[in-house]
Amino acid sequence: MANKSFNATRGDKLFDIFNYIAMALVLVVTLYPFLNVLAISLNNSTDTVRGGIYLWPRDFTLENYKTIFQYDGLLQGLQISILRTIVGTLLGLISSSMIAFTLSRPDFKLRKFVSTTLALTMYFSGGLIPVYILMRDLNLIGTFWVYVLPGMISAFNVFIIRSFIDGLPYALQESAKLDGANDFKIFYKIILPLCKPVLATIALFLAVGQWNAWFDTYLYNGSKAHLTTLQYELMKVLQSTQQGSGAGRNANDMAQQMTQISPESIKMAITIVVTVPILVVYPFLQKYFVGGMTLGAVKA
Repeated sequence: MANKSFNATRGDKLFDIFNYIAMALVLVVTLYPFLNVLAISLNNSTDTVRGGIYLWPRDFTLENYKTIFQYDGLLQGLQISILRTIVGTLLGLISSSMIAFTLSRPDFKLRKFVSTTLALTMYFSGGLIPVYILMRDLNLIGTFWVYVLPGMISAFNVFIIRSFIDGLPYALQESAKLDGANDFKIFYKIILPLCKPVLATIALFLAVGQWNAWFDTYLYNGSKAHLTTLQYELMKVLQSTQQGSGAGRNANDMAQQMTQISPESIKMAITIVVTVPILVVYPFLQKYFVGGMTLGAVKA
């Protein structure tokens, strides 16, 4: 008996050691790319060309970040990016959740037709030129709303939220109806509070998509300095670095500074600048994220 107990204890210890090693490897694989990017962004750009930078900078400097934040259009672009992220996320959540609630109702006669129509949009699209023509005919080009309205409703988000609502007891809605509640009251008072996990998950998807978007700025508002986004302005900074020329009101100063900074260092600094805000928001949504994705995908 003692021998068996000893073997069991030794096996438990080996299992724990294996787990620690496996978790350590996962941690290294997960964190290393980010730490490497951070180290290069904090390293002297001339020294970066030599290579060999891994987890910490060899020649520490903040010049890469100073170069980025000296650009004139950065503050305006930051304001537009924050505004489109907040407005786009809120409107996307409201519209997608309302459609999902409607499609989850068994008494909605057009349920299958609308669901099929939405599903088709996930596989077929008109293409870039028809979409541009549509935005032009809707008079959205040159306005802030071109960032928000076209992406308000996503079929993927609707189906995820609908699947989550389908998992809720329908008796809750029936009992609320018996108490005299209408559909809007059921939606806002019962469904939305119970859908916090999946709504937090979709909110993260929407916020990341809005925050990282730049191509729509390039297509629709590239010539509107007051409507350009942070990512678009940072792309211009990166292009200026690669071309060795500056942009903005202080173009001459930028051009002189860009010749001393490598595109690799600026690229890594830009990556950190656009990633940190999402990393700050994610911990607040993490407790809902796993549950929202798991429960929302049960019937997807």
